[in-house]
Amino acid sequence: MNADIDHYAFGSPLDHARPSLLASRSPRAARVFARILGVGFALVVLALVFAPWRQSVAGQGRVIAYAPLERQQVIEAPIEGRVSTWHVQEGERVRAGDVIAEISDNDPEILARIERERNAVLAQAIAAEGAVEVAEAKIAALQLAREAKGMSAELRVDMSRNRFDAAEQAVSAAAAAERTASLNLERQRALFDEGLTSKRQVELAQMEFETKQAEHGRARASLTAAKREVGALGADREHVGADASASIEEARASLRKAESELAKATAEVQKIDSRQARQQRMSIEAPRDGTILRIIAKQDAQMLKPGDPVAVFVPELTASAVELWVDGKDGPLITPGRHVRLQFQGWPAVQFVGWPSAAVGTFPGVVEFVDATADEHGRFRVVVSPAGGDEPWPDAHWLRQGVRVNGWILLDTVRLGFELWRQFNGFPPVVEPLAMDGAGKEGT
Repeated sequence: MNADIDHYAFGSPLDHARPSLLASRSPRAARVFARILGVGFALVVLALVFAPWRQSVAGQGRVIAYAPLERQQVIEAPIEGRVSTWHVQEGERVRAGDVIAEISDNDPEILARIERERNAVLAQAIAAEGAVEVAEAKIAALQLAREAKGMSAELRVDMSRNRFDAAEQAVSAAAAAERTASLNLERQRALFDEGLTSKRQVELAQMEFETKQAEHGRARASLTAAKREVGALGADREHVGADASASIEEARASLRKAESELAKATAEVQKIDSRQARQQRMSIEAPRDGTILRIIAKQDAQMLKPGDPVAVFVPELTASAVELWVDGKDGPLITPGRHVRLQFQGWPAVQFVGWPSAAVGTFPGVVEFVDATADEHGRFRVVVSPAGGDEPWPDAHWLRQGVRVNGWILLDTVRLGFELWRQFNGFPPVVEPLAMDGAGKEGT
């Protein structure tokens, strides 16, 4: 110390005048070390400014089952009744098909009543089926009768037309005979006037003419009658066809009614069969392998309706996933395939946000999808699955559904200085734009 004082004493007159100041000065080695430390700190800060920094989006969530069928679900009552017996306790593991509870109905004769109701409706269905068969047979018979009556009426019309043709020919023949008799009468009268024939011949010719004239009149009357008969039989043919068609339509209406009754009875039988099948299932079975989480229905104290909750069931987990909730402003930055670091509750971990490779105790994951819409709080749900590789997630026996999770969704790498500047100014993280196809769109 004295040597240092002597050394400093020759520095300046002020030092010589105030030796106490010399005694309180830092040693030279300390000052040199401080300068080196300051320069080193400045260099470290400068290096950190240009050091790489991995941006991330933080979120909190929980462990879930990736398959919706393996998530927590409610077992419902299949029928109306009361829980008479519980075969399980809360927290007990069950296998698919194991009976977990039995239900009894208030009416002990319910199955017998349903059976009687089914028999009555089944009888109605059989009767309706018989009515359908009768209606179908009646329609077939009426169709045959319509064909037969139509053929008969057509034959009668044809016969009347033949008689009409014969009457026309008879009229023509009678007219010819009348003209012949008229000529013969005129000839006999001329001969009588010349005295070449007797009056008897004239009278016979007159009689023959009148006979032929009368026959001509009868032939015309027969022709008129034949013509009217043709019209009448034609109208009768149409009437027969209309009556037969009306009878067939009436029978078809009866058939449709019988078919409707048959369909109604058949549907009622199916409903009763379904109700009977449900009523016969007086037991509630486990839908899958899993654990009874909570018993809801009270034994012998609560009346249940079909669909009422009976117990809460957690299926056995085969594929775990994590759902993270992130702030709405970060939702558009997250895309499927992004890497994630996860910290599970109960597993000690240290996560270096900017340097994920230096993290300890965290597990890797990959973003599967992001919900298309936010929840009522403006947050987006991100579903993360295991990334595989050398860092598998804990076994499902330990990593149960509902375990709380902290997650960091990794984005792009920037400089630490830029990240500090971004944080100070409140700018969003940097995300590389997605490659887009098509003319006028951004490409890779």
